[in-house]
Amino acid sequence: MSKRAKAFKYVLLVVVIAVIIGLIVYLFPVVRNLSTPEGQLEFKNQVASMGALGYLALFGLQFAQIFLIIIPGEPIEILAGMCYGGIGGLIFITISACIITTIIFFAVRKYGRRFVYSFCSKERIDKIENSKLFKNPKKIEWIMLILFLIPGTPKDLLVYLAGLLPVNPLRFILISTFGRFPSVISSTFAGSNLVAGNWKFSVIIYAVTFLIVGIMIFIINKFDKDKTAEEAMKIIK
Repeated sequence: MSKRAKAFKYVLLVVVIAVIIGLIVYLFPVVRNLSTPEGQLEFKNQVASMGALGYLALFGLQFAQIFLIIIPGEPIEILAGMCYGGIGGLIFITISACIITTIIFFAVRKYGRRFVYSFCSKERIDKIENSKLFKNPKKIEWIMLILFLIPGTPKDLLVYLAGLLPVNPLRFILISTFGRFPSVISSTFAGSNLVAGNWKFSVIIYAVTFLIVGIMIFIINKFDKDKTAEEAMKIIK
């Protein structure tokens, strides 16, 4: 990774942290009173007063989160749910993820490995790209779908990686957008319920989501006789 790319990453990371801290400071006086109806109403009014700036700030945070890879997406998804409700947050995060994924995917297709190596470890990318499993055009999109559905996988790394692999651009963008649904749904609705003071329900949402995903993983492993998903997980770690 070049010194310029490293410097850019660090500057962007500092900006993201500063924005998050700024939002916390800005919203803290009302967040601490979310357990009361008055506090909930004040929070919604505070967010509404931000107008388009709120959407731009949240989009910028998500762009940096996917672009930098190292920032987890859940806090931003929870914040989206808190600010714009479960459905509104889900729609916002989904559209934003689709736009950002498209930008990164085609940037990789245009600028190639040098662009990817500026943000990802060369050794890690080479290891994944050179594996037989990720060279198989018949399986790669199915593998990508599985990896996006499983919680904890490096989804943002996969966005960079996909530009180097034999995948159909439209299908990959759809896979990466809707494959995030389990995580995004649980986080945005958890955030929405936090604003409503339903702390326990937020925990239940996460529990149910992870249970459903766990069942999906079990079914995949049950019928995946070649252990494709298991092998893919080992390669990307």
